[in-house]
Amino acid sequence: MIGARLLALLAVLIACAAAAAAGAHTRSESNALWEVNGGNVDVVLTLPDLEARRISPSAERPTDAAVETYLEKRVYPLDAGKPCPLIPPIEALSAAAGFRKYDLTFQCGSGRDLAIHSDAFFDLVPSHVTFAQIQNAADGDFAEQLITADHRTAEVTGGESTRLKAASFLDFIGMGVMHIFTGVDHMSFLLGLILISRRLRDLIFVVTGFTIGHSLTLALAVTGVIRPHAEFIDALVALTIAMIGAENLAVATGRSGLIAVILGAGLGVMAIARLLGFGSLPSLLLLGAGLFGANYMLVSGQVRDAGRLRMVITLLFGLIHGFGFAADLLKMQIPPLRLAELLVGFNLGVEIGQLSLVLAVTAGALALTRLRWAPPRAIVVEVAAAGLIGLGAYWFISRSFV
Repeated sequence: MIGARLLALLAVLIACAAAAAAGAHTRSESNALWEVNGGNVDVVLTLPDLEARRISPSAERPTDAAVETYLEKRVYPLDAGKPCPLIPPIEALSAAAGFRKYDLTFQCGSGRDLAIHSDAFFDLVPSHVTFAQIQNAADGDFAEQLITADHRTAEVTGGESTRLKAASFLDFIGMGVMHIFTGVDHMSFLLGLILISRRLRDLIFVVTGFTIGHSLTLALAVTGVIRPHAEFIDALVALTIAMIGAENLAVATGRSGLIAVILGAGLGVMAIARLLGFGSLPSLLLLGAGLFGANYMLVSGQVRDAGRLRMVITLLFGLIHGFGFAADLLKMQIPPLRLAELLVGFNLGVEIGQLSLVLAVTAGALALTRLRWAPPRAIVVEVAAAGLIGLGAYWFISRSFV
């Protein structure tokens, strides 16, 4: 048991180090509105403050001049394959809180063979996605395109087609899949669900609950019925990771009461700190989360067959993660005619991604068991649960004091 505790402590330290390196979320997105009028091309680029800080990591808030210098070398239209000249200056526009907006104007000659191109942020975050919207004044065509590291240029006029190919349904599915596989926090939560499920039936219950929850709030948020506070959601997603790790540890050690006290007290201290002016999450939210978490730990440690109970709990956690999924999509300003296609495709991609992850981890565990290479389940659960607690707590605290 001493060895297991040491391994658990090591897992916490490794998780915190990994969190610092991974930077919580690896998602990175921006929005670009391109207006093409003959040879005149104008682009308005909107990016979150987080993306601006990536450009100058040493600066608390990089100057507009620093951001403009970065963008002018990487965002431009192409005329017959050659970059169009920029008409200075780049204009910094007013934007919503937490965002930056810049207007770049280009002169492209005849405009008969135009394409849009962006290298922005791929050198900083390879998984970056720019959702480009293109209005062509010549024929009134309006289309959208996902700009990724593998697809940085999109045709506007000329070539084999006179209109831009809009992002396809498969592109939206791929975006949902990548959101799972590039979202370390969502993968961590799924790992916690796998650990807590001793039987296939239990795993089906918890994954079903999670799917129902995130599908519901993803639809409500993207369609505008509910507008979440992104800064609150990111912190709560991290809290769900710490909680699922804590539940695994409570069940494995039989000390649900002690873990409930620690969880409730920790969130209570953060609520008091918020009243004193420290942190960004509302005190009532922290107190409510502490009360819920403490009772959740106590109940989960006493219920003998907790499969159906965990389905309800993971449904609630899925509601939170659904807002996390929607936060990125809300920045894209999707035209209403494409909204249903985006929502269905993205959600289908998320399901494919999480199902693939669950099957891969389960198959790997079965293979190790058959080969008798797997360590005792108790050690695996304690070490992995400790790692999830450390990871979730680090992210939750760091996201609560921004």
